[in-house]
Amino acid sequence: MENQTGQTPKKNSNVIYFLIVVVLALLATDVYLYLQKNKSDTKIVYQNDEKTKLQTELDSLEAQIEQVNLGKTKMSAALQAKNDSLKSKIRVLRRELAKGKLTFAELSKAQEDVKQLRYFVTKYTADIDELKKQNVSLTTERDTLKTNLATVSQKATTLQKQNEDLGTKVKVGSAIKLATSEVVAYKIKGSGKEVEVKRASPAKKIKISFTVASNDIAEKGMHDIFVRIIDPTGNLITSTDSGTFNADGQDLQFTYKTSIDFKNDGSGYTIDWANPVPFEKGTYTVLLYADGFTMGKTSFILK
Repeated sequence: MENQTGQTPKKNSNVIYFLIVVVLALLATDVYLYLQKNKSDTKIVYQNDEKTKLQTELDSLEAQIEQVNLGKTKMSAALQAKNDSLKSKIRVLRRELAKGKLTFAELSKAQEDVKQLRYFVTKYTADIDELKKQNVSLTTERDTLKTNLATVSQKATTLQKQNEDLGTKVKVGSAIKLATSEVVAYKIKGSGKEVEVKRASPAKKIKISFTVASNDIAEKGMHDIFVRIIDPTGNLITSTDSGTFNADGQDLQFTYKTSIDFKNDGSGYTIDWANPVPFEKGTYTVLLYADGFTMGKTSFILK
């Protein structure tokens, strides 16, 4: 009987120890689960914060690219390709971040991708800035060249005009001019002898006698002389062999054409002209031309 009573307390003690161990294990488990839950919540909050930061970074990078493009700088094919590539990468990263929960590995990769993207956007921006500087420099050089070209063109135009004016002056100065002139009408007798007349009815021809003014720059040698004779009614007298010539910037018809040998020695010259029609009473005007300009004019009266 005494042995049975002594074993009962020992068994109760073992049960108590077991229960204590169980309670402690349960407490340890609760603590572990609590700590794990807190750790998981912290991890989720961390991931969400990082996703928000990365999305903000992408917004900033995209705004930076758009700001650069607002400059409307004409980009090369290489820069345009880089621009399109950066925008494409941003879209891909946005899609990745828009997914549900990201694993730690996915989040780390996104962070690395954004870091690389930031580098490329910074370099791209620097390239565009350099291109803008080059464009400004080229524009300045172009404007300078335009100004210089305009100045040179203006000088060339001025010189050309001066040369033309000088050429005209030389041409005018080298043209021979009348010094003296006289016109006399003649009738022709049956014997062929010429007799000076003052009346229109017997007159058949005129003699234009003239000298040429001294001119050191006029070309010595043969010069074509064009004669225009205006009758008392104001009409030009012409014949079947009358032609045209240019003088004083005009195309004119001549009455008669001949030539003289100019020697610049004061020599006298005579031009004989027979009227193809009867002379009329009144005043006749005789104009002589040479070298593209008027030599001079004179007149005579027939009664």
